[in-house]
Amino acid sequence: MAFKTGTEHTLKQRSTAADRIPDMTSRLATCTDFVLSNPRRYALFLDVDGTLIELADTPEAVIVPEGLIALLQRLALGLDGAMAIVTGRLISDIDHLLSPLRLAAAGVHGAEMRLEPDMEIERVTASLPDEIVQTMRKLSLDIPGVIAEPKGGGLALHYRLAPEAESEILAALTAAIERHAGALELVPGKKIFEVIPSGLSKGTALAKLASLPAFRNRIPIMIGDDVGDEAAFAVAEDLNGFGLRVAGEQYHPDIADFSGPGAVMSWLDQLSHRFSAPGKLRSLP
Repeated sequence: MAFKTGTEHTLKQRSTAADRIPDMTSRLATCTDFVLSNPRRYALFLDVDGTLIELADTPEAVIVPEGLIALLQRLALGLDGAMAIVTGRLISDIDHLLSPLRLAAAGVHGAEMRLEPDMEIERVTASLPDEIVQTMRKLSLDIPGVIAEPKGGGLALHYRLAPEAESEILAALTAAIERHAGALELVPGKKIFEVIPSGLSKGTALAKLASLPAFRNRIPIMIGDDVGDEAAFAVAEDLNGFGLRVAGEQYHPDIADFSGPGAVMSWLDQLSHRFSAPGKLRSLP
């Protein structure tokens, strides 16, 4: 989703996303029937904030649910490594949250990648222009409650503690980005605006991961909760897979597949019990 005609284009996509969503009851039921019948023929791609863990006022305040790390390890082992995190966070942040577990991952909407759990993190793009960084830092200093989160190849502004500042932030970022001739994209989210290089998205990240040997010839399942996940849903569905949505600020429960992160975790736990060789699972170090 390239930034071409201004932020209005991106926000229009967000407002009309629900109109493109098929019947979610049948979608989740079809997906569940498939994975329970074919426990080793699918691959999982998982967002984190709002999907696996509840959102918090600041990125540092999130709480990892008890049992989540062990559950993800069981799934990764049962799927022979065909599971990846696809997130807007830095991969290093995910490693900290899920420690000691390490997974294949795409961070900052595809601006950084780790193709295998034991590989180094690769930054796909250079850092943002200094003007953009300074604009975002100034907003965080001038507006109480706004938090700037540097991400190497991207940068985020969180305004959950200052929701009344949304219009001011949007106007400033739109003006700054439009001076860079389509080189950057503004990604809106749940009380967050992220700036990343154009041409990158969770969709490009999922496509790259899905081409790797561990994921190849498997049905992709992407689970997410926000507008930034839409591109990944589309790629998964283009590969004859599934895009499953989590209810929250972006998706009303009536158009979502899961009521929240707790429901996602319960569903994943159900899947984990379909693997037939629990004796092969090793404990976390």
